[in-house]
Amino acid sequence: MERILILDDEADMLETCRRILAAAGHESIATTDPHEALELLERERPDLLLTDLRMPSMDGIDLLRRAHEIDPSLPVIMLTAYATIESAVGAVREGAFDYLAKPFTLDQLVVSVERALAQRRLTLENKNLRDQLRQTFGFENIVGRSAALHRALELVRKAARSEANVLVLGESGTGKELIARAIHANSPRAKYPFVPVDCASLPENLLESELFGHEKGAFTGAGAAKLGLMETADRGTLFLDEIGELPQGLQAKLLRAIQERRIRRVGGTREIATDVRVVSATNRNLRELAARGEFREDLFYRINVIDIVLPPLRDRKGDVTLLAYIFLRNFTEGREGPRGFTAEALELLEAYDWPGNIRELRNVVERACALADADMISPADFPAHLAAQSRRSAGSSPPSPPQAADDETLKLTLKEAKERWIGQLEASYVAEVLRREGGNVSQAARAAGVDRKTLHRLLNKHRVR
Repeated sequence: MERILILDDEADMLETCRRILAAAGHESIATTDPHEALELLERERPDLLLTDLRMPSMDGIDLLRRAHEIDPSLPVIMLTAYATIESAVGAVREGAFDYLAKPFTLDQLVVSVERALAQRRLTLENKNLRDQLRQTFGFENIVGRSAALHRALELVRKAARSEANVLVLGESGTGKELIARAIHANSPRAKYPFVPVDCASLPENLLESELFGHEKGAFTGAGAAKLGLMETADRGTLFLDEIGELPQGLQAKLLRAIQERRIRRVGGTREIATDVRVVSATNRNLRELAARGEFREDLFYRINVIDIVLPPLRDRKGDVTLLAYIFLRNFTEGREGPRGFTAEALELLEAYDWPGNIRELRNVVERACALADADMISPADFPAHLAAQSRRSAGSSPPSPPQAADDETLKLTLKEAKERWIGQLEASYVAEVLRREGGNVSQAARAAGVDRKTLHRLLNKHRVR
């Protein structure tokens, strides 16, 4: 139950307040000594303080200041028989929740106390939600022991404290959105919205409306004005996922919005102020895109104040087993299922290259949990391609290229030849996965451990139909 501390140098006033609050269902503790009140604040941690403004041994304003040093969110109601506008204004400026002039009525006291306690509950609820948010997206929940991940996380911790725009780089499936959410949850903006935008999922005209909003009648079907996501994210964080896919026509508008902190809705003339921190993510090399004129160089430098490169899973030695057990626990919690991995299964997981990174590992463990008949997951519960690649990696000689090197190949540099070889292997793999899943792209994406959007990009890249 919430408790109220009452301080007044008149014992009769203390008893009156106690009786009124008890009748309203509130528990209270009382004292006539300000110094004892401070001790009670430290020891009892009440939810509300009622204090006289003028007392012989300590001024009520001074007590209020010292009370807020102990508990900054504690609501304080001032009571005084010497009410003036100046003293009321001074008390509120110092952080008092309310100010009651003696003699006050029973209803005045109860209403003021109820309002103060309601604010206290809301403040504590918000604090709990922020703590839960930090727990959910705290750095301790980004699992891994590898040095490569720890170097990245150290930069994430520093970036979270600042207001600088951040660019998160990494292959598909490395957890870029999780990092973006962790930056937001541990930043001064944590109590305001985190708004994600997928720059690759919408055509340019719809993406502009999503980002900046639109006015009624701006285009066919715009029956009402709509708030843009940049407005929704005001005072919070705007997460631009796959920013490398942002159409060039929108890049200039986004640059202006970030620079000037103002937007204009589609079809509108009024400029709207916005205060957002931008965290972007991409698996593409924006510097190279900018050099080729495919991405605005000025926008690149605006979003890339701090760049954080997430290591692929294949470079996080020892983390695969740790993550596999976490996924196993998540998929079997509260229901029957395997309780671990055989030594051969763990060896296979560690030997695999994980082109789909953490997302692919999660899918593989989920599949194994669904298919395993024994208490321990074995290699037989994994997809065939996982064992096949691991066998190739374990061989004494490097795998043969898809075809013998011809004169044209030999004219290439090693890097160019490697890119061609990997491209052919990638094309062969996605074509085989799609064939095996009967042309169903969603099922093929799940089997490959990548999202549907990534598989579509690979299919288009290699012209696989």
